[in-house]
Amino acid sequence: MNEEVEELFCQERDNPRIWLRVASERLSILRYVFLVQIEDGIPDAEQRACLEYADAVLIGWPDEDSDQVHDLNEEELNEVRRQITVMEDHVPTFRNQEQDGKIADLAASLVIITQCVAQVRRAYQPEFPLPTFAEIRRVVQEEWDADMERIGSDRVSPSAEQLKEEVIAEREENASLVRQENGESAGDGHGAGDAR
Repeated sequence: MNEEVEELFCQERDNPRIWLRVASERLSILRYVFLVQIEDGIPDAEQRACLEYADAVLIGWPDEDSDQVHDLNEEELNEVRRQITVMEDHVPTFRNQEQDGKIADLAASLVIITQCVAQVRRAYQPEFPLPTFAEIRRVVQEEWDADMERIGSDRVSPSAEQLKEEVIAEREENASLVRQENGESAGDGHGAGDAR
C-alpha cells in the first residue's frame, strides 16, 4: 500500500467517510487512463463493458457530507478498508499493464478495481442500485452483436454493387492497357494531344 493511503488511514479517525472520495477519485483516474489506451482503435465489447461498468459505479457519486451517505459501523468500515487495500494492491499491476500496452489485462484489472469501488459505494450508499459487471457485459455484448449484424447487412448490398462496378472498371482498364500495348490507342492519344 502506498504512503498516501497509509496517511489517509490516519485521517480516517476524523473523517470515516474519507474512503468515499478516495475510491471515486482513484477509479476516475484509472478509467481515464484506460480510455486513453483504447481511444486509437475501435473498442471491442469487453472494453466497452469495462468503461460502462466504471461509469455505472461512478454515476451520481455522492459527496461525503450527503444525507444519502450511510455512517458505517466498525465491521462495515473494516470491509471498506479491505476493499480499498485490494484496490490499491491492483494499481501497480494496472500501471505495468498500461506501460506494456496489454489492453486485455488492463481491462481485467479495471474490472477488479471497479468492483472494489462498487463495494465501497454499496457500504456507504446501500440504497443505490449498482449493476454487476456480468449484467453490463451481457447488455453490451447484445448491443455489440446487433451493431456487427447491422454493419454486416449494410455492407452486403453496396459491396455487391461496388464489386460489380469494380469488375467493369478493371475490365475497361485492362482493355485500355492492352490497346496501349498494341499501339492502337497510344498513337490516337498522342495525336489528340498534338491537335490541342
